[in-house]
Amino acid sequence: MSRSPEFIPLSDETVRAVAGPASRHAALMEDAFDVLIETPGGGVSLSGDAKARTSAKQVIETLARRVDQGLEVAEADVRVAIGQVRTGRGAAPAGLPSGRRGQVAPKTAAQARYLDALGKCELVFGLGPAGTGKTFLAVAHGAGLLLRGEVDRLIVSRPAVEAGERLGFLPGDLSEKVDPYMAPVWEALTDILGVDQFRRRREKGEIELAPIAFMRGRTLAHAFVIVDEAQNCSRLQMKMVLTRLGEGARMVVTGDPSQCDLPNPADSGLAHAVSLLDGVKGVGVARFATEDVVRHPLVERIVRAYEADQAKTTQARKRRSGEAEAS
Repeated sequence: MSRSPEFIPLSDETVRAVAGPASRHAALMEDAFDVLIETPGGGVSLSGDAKARTSAKQVIETLARRVDQGLEVAEADVRVAIGQVRTGRGAAPAGLPSGRRGQVAPKTAAQARYLDALGKCELVFGLGPAGTGKTFLAVAHGAGLLLRGEVDRLIVSRPAVEAGERLGFLPGDLSEKVDPYMAPVWEALTDILGVDQFRRRREKGEIELAPIAFMRGRTLAHAFVIVDEAQNCSRLQMKMVLTRLGEGARMVVTGDPSQCDLPNPADSGLAHAVSLLDGVKGVGVARFATEDVVRHPLVERIVRAYEADQAKTTQARKRRSGEAEAS
């Protein structure tokens, strides 16, 4: 390494956020660029060859800007900043509303591409495992459109009781029956809009949460429509909801094709719709992977463990099928 370190002056608060708890963020940058990062006070010191220092400095400056904007710096932010420097990608798209923890912003490159597709396409499919931000970012984008007056309504729909739509046995009116199934969306909306504004807009009909069954026969104009947990929509349901789009409407369909709860997973409308519509003008497809999980770090390891088990089960099933055919 070079004997002439480069010093980047930063406030002590920014240094702590950039370095991370127990210098975890600094360790990620050191591993990524083969540099030595020290915090002697009043800033960050970088040692390494010139190219490595330049790359690490870009990441540090990106993270410092997040701090200046009042945003948190999480491990996912460090990873996406490192990835952007390595691949030469620019900054993620802006324009999202603020939530209770500050302005909503993409934490991975895949999230940035997803938001870019939401801004450009009339219909977007967001595919990937739990914890990748598919639903939250769709809700944030839709809430931003509603707040700016670019759409009149935000409509969120998802299959209820897995794919069965069996709501009648629950007590209460429609809202009381539906709310338990909409809890993740409800939480995202209240995080972004606040409880009072969410309640007011829902009472005025500007925000509607409804199961897939209640979408039939409607034409949704000047609305942003989110179809969540779409892997549990049948092919007929998927066709029905996709053809609800009216004038000035946009739609995002989110789900994890590998987590279908239908009795016959082959009947899932999500994978079928993507296979038919990928590449069609006005349609975008954003795919997330395990490394895009932005919940607790343990969630990524859990997802990987289940993926490995599923692959093992599939391989064993194929082997048994081959042995049966041979006999």
